[in-house]
Amino acid sequence: MKREPVFNIPPVIIGLLAVLALIHAVRAYLLTDEQDMQLLLTFAFIPSRYDTSALGGVLPGGFGAELWTFVTYALIHADWTHYGVNAVWLLPFGSAVARRFGTLRFILFFAVAAAAGAAMHLATHAGEDLPVIGASAAISGTMAAAMRFAFQRGGPLSFWRSGDASDYRVPAVPLGAALRDPRVLVFVVVWFGINILFGLGSLPMTGVGQDQVVAWQAHIGGFLAGLFLFSWFDPKPSEPRDDDIAMPQ
Repeated sequence: MKREPVFNIPPVIIGLLAVLALIHAVRAYLLTDEQDMQLLLTFAFIPSRYDTSALGGVLPGGFGAELWTFVTYALIHADWTHYGVNAVWLLPFGSAVARRFGTLRFILFFAVAAAAGAAMHLATHAGEDLPVIGASAAISGTMAAAMRFAFQRGGPLSFWRSGDASDYRVPAVPLGAALRDPRVLVFVVVWFGINILFGLGSLPMTGVGQDQVVAWQAHIGGFLAGLFLFSWFDPKPSEPRDDDIAMPQ
């Protein structure tokens, strides 16, 4: 039996973390303040970009930025602590989902969850000038997606897991059945409770300064996307993933 090493991180997660770190390193050490501001105005998600009566008409990027910022904002972080906190959450949940989806599906899923988070933020902060950055919404999507299979019998968080790659490929039950699982319900209630408390300012959030606001509605948008769109990305039992292709020995 081939067992999965405890710290066997999928290459796509390592690559994603490297890209996020590189982007922040460029911002922190190579760009001037003016260049960094231009980068934020071009690639961060800014609700007023979609309001022609506000700053939207003067923001750089034009129509293209109205599209790409739904995803590119997730690649930018405020500081190294912000990056580190997101990396800590991405490693367990992103790794579980990446092992199940494979590289290409995971990248697409990550982008869709990020876009859903931006859309939720836009719906609740229309016309606002404050930029939104960070991978938290997309990572929230991986949390919800992992919940769809991790607790199932034989899954990576079940008592009957085998400890090898098959744990991440157990059949996922329908959403309705998953939401009747007490463990899943507790996870959902606690997750929503914590995010609402962040939004109300009742809990401090590591990595967020006093002059920064937690975009908790974006977290919820990403989480809901992961919860409800999981089946769009989940490979069929008989369908090989892109990283399942046999290589010659």
